[in-house]
Amino acid sequence: MDGIDVVTAMMEIAARTAPKAAGKDFVVVRTLKGDILRELAEKMVAFGLRTGKPNFDRDGKNVAHSEAVVLIGIKNATPVGLNCGACGFEKCLKINTFEGEFQGPQCAYRLLDMGIALGSAVKTAQILNVDNRIMYRIGTVAREMGLIDADFVMGIPLSVTGKNIYFDR
Repeated sequence: MDGIDVVTAMMEIAARTAPKAAGKDFVVVRTLKGDILRELAEKMVAFGLRTGKPNFDRDGKNVAHSEAVVLIGIKNATPVGLNCGACGFEKCLKINTFEGEFQGPQCAYRLLDMGIALGSAVKTAQILNVDNRIMYRIGTVAREMGLIDADFVMGIPLSVTGKNIYFDR
């Protein structure tokens, strides 16, 4: 096992053990390395060209130069049931009635759960001195490719170089 494997394992643990609303866990996690990572990078560039959406090429190039990507998402995340309106609906919504880059709508509390899992994972990478950045575009294409079974997902690319490749792009 090399250093990046240790870091991704620790990130997965951090995401898995992050606090969740009402103690219900809908977070899913997967790490990508090697050939599948390169394929993801290529498909990200192609997605941007196909859809005309900006910066998929830029982020795809970052992925191509990364040692790994940790995917974190949510799957079948039932609403908390508070009727709080944070999602934009008066009463708790029926999830996954719309299919776009991601499935939606989603309960705001479940999205917060995912955000806390993402934050816990990137904090872990940072403590271990591994450069990273949360990217929605990775999640869009990883989901389209079927690399993770998630309704909403983001990716965290990881780099170990003398300068952080995810800034000054």
